[in-house]
Amino acid sequence: GKAVGEIALETFPEVAPKHCANFDSLVSEGFYNGTAFHRVIPGFMIQGGDPNSKNKPRDTWGYGDPSQKTVPAEFNDISHKRGILSTARSRDINSASSQFFIMVEDGPFLDRQYTVFGRVLEGMDIADYIVNVKRDDNDNPYEKVEMAIRKK
Repeated sequence: GKAVGEIALETFPEVAPKHCANFDSLVSEGFYNGTAFHRVIPGFMIQGGDPNSKNKPRDTWGYGDPSQKTVPAEFNDISHKRGILSTARSRDINSASSQFFIMVEDGPFLDRQYTVFGRVLEGMDIADYIVNVKRDDNDNPYEKVEMAIRKK
């Protein structure tokens, strides 16, 4: 694989302190390194950060690991606009763990349903590249789009 580039993020601990603390601790322990953006939907968002995407079968990507620590919802007034960093979850609003998504277009219908906890400072061109890679019927890129996240 080749490196496609860097995306610089900033988090919003003032509106989502628990989500930011969880993300920070996962980043600090190198948790995200080797995980994939397993769901890319043009005109919408790119999602990743599932531990299953490190080395488990592709059909488990996105389901997460039930042993993961979860974070209670911290819905806030920040709208899901292009460049926003938000937390993926299951139907249970308090089920957020390590998976996150980056909006490539505005999606106000997600507001107050998912916890916004940051935004992209630079590198939206990289997100735009990722969202347009060839993908299967489950929106999973055919070629693994792997990430590594480190603190600046």
